[in-house]
Amino acid sequence: MSEHQPGRHMAAEIDQQPGVFADLVARRGDIASVAGAIAARKPRFVLLAARGSSDHAALYAKYLTEVLLQLPAGLVSPSTTTLYGAQPDLRDVLLVTVSQSGGSPDLLEVTESARSRGALTVAVTNTPDSPINAAAELQVDIGAGVERAVAATKTYSATLLALYLLVDAIRGGNGSTVANVGDLARATLDQSADAVAEAVQRYRFVDRVLTTGRGYSLPSALEAALKLAETSYLAARAYSGADLLHGPVAAVDAETAVLAITSTGRGGDALHEVLDAVHGRGADVLAVGSVSDKVSAALRVPVADTAEEVAPILEILPVQRLAHGLSLARGGDPDSPRGLNKVTRTR
Repeated sequence: MSEHQPGRHMAAEIDQQPGVFADLVARRGDIASVAGAIAARKPRFVLLAARGSSDHAALYAKYLTEVLLQLPAGLVSPSTTTLYGAQPDLRDVLLVTVSQSGGSPDLLEVTESARSRGALTVAVTNTPDSPINAAAELQVDIGAGVERAVAATKTYSATLLALYLLVDAIRGGNGSTVANVGDLARATLDQSADAVAEAVQRYRFVDRVLTTGRGYSLPSALEAALKLAETSYLAARAYSGADLLHGPVAAVDAETAVLAITSTGRGGDALHEVLDAVHGRGADVLAVGSVSDKVSAALRVPVADTAEEVAPILEILPVQRLAHGLSLARGGDPDSPRGLNKVTRTR
């Protein structure tokens, strides 16, 4: 394979994910140790700080925290600290900073500031020697290995799995729900390949894409829109299925491609009404998920069935392949999207 072949790194990193998952599950004891320290502190509230793809992973963790731990959780607005100098009392708060690189200056400042104000701080990164890891009291290494493509694939999905293992261990679980997630990931990539290839051909000339999901799958819809925008330069917009019906559905017509994330569970059930509505307006719907065959859609991409709270780890895999394929079909290089760097430094 030529060193300069477009998309070779992203393709390889997508394919590495089953092995990354298996290795991470095998190291769940390390994450359980961090979870034990958190449980001992008995936090009353959880804050999550992140940017970009990691922000979507943080939203996933918010759902896990509120549903599985029954704790209130929120997403930090870093600029309240970095631009406005807010200094809230964070005693009894758990702050989880999610950053693949561990190098974003604003997230570093948020972590340092929160720790100085009484929060228990945890860094979830792919870079054990990063500044954010050094600033946090506790660390979770997602262990995805070096990622050479600019668009995050294996680091995103591994972050989801690490966050699930962390929350599951806090509630006293042993990770049994994801014991075979590596095998499920391989099955998903293999079984969805033909449908993804068909989707690439169907949507290669589309200009406008709307992505949607409910519940645990909302972060997948957000990540899907980001991947399509950064690799294929599509005008992609993500909505919660509930929010979509509160106005934006009026802009949906026969020229709109809708990528719907729909998996087993309450979130997938709640999306049926939404997809009936957009399908009725003539939209071309691509359904991705374990119940994609049960919704109104023009094309369906299967995903291995699993517990609803685990589904985002798997349902994003064929979406990554779709973004990769569309970028190549449209003449791009998904390894090096224009104007982007691997580490984005914001304040």
